[in-house]
Amino acid sequence: MKKINQFIYWTPRILSIIFILFLTLFSLDVFEPGISLKQALLGLLIHNIPTLVLLAIVIISWRHEIVGGIAFILAGTFYLATLIKTITDTGFQWYYLSWAIQISGIAFFIGILFLIGWLKKKKLTNQKIPSNN
Repeated sequence: MKKINQFIYWTPRILSIIFILFLTLFSLDVFEPGISLKQALLGLLIHNIPTLVLLAIVIISWRHEIVGGIAFILAGTFYLATLIKTITDTGFQWYYLSWAIQISGIAFFIGILFLIGWLKKKKLTNQKIPSNN
């Protein structure tokens, strides 16, 4: 039972850090020939706003799993909504499915793991301690 609890505790935290690093890689496309350092740094900052928000959520979620569960599920839903808007504006492309799985799917998975951890933690704290009567 202890290994399951450790797995449920650490998996969403480690996956969320890896996910944030993965999203940060997309911001490296701001470095192009012919742009100034100031433009590159501003573009890097703007591209990393979602990752900074997710980083803040992970920090809060480290102790309050419910925040991570809800926030990552909302982040996945928000990304799906923006992807659907893109599809309606430009038409469907097959690679949109891989984008949805890679970003929304992982966000949903991390959110669900945080919620499972929160439920297990809540269940343990709500168990009655046997009295010595």
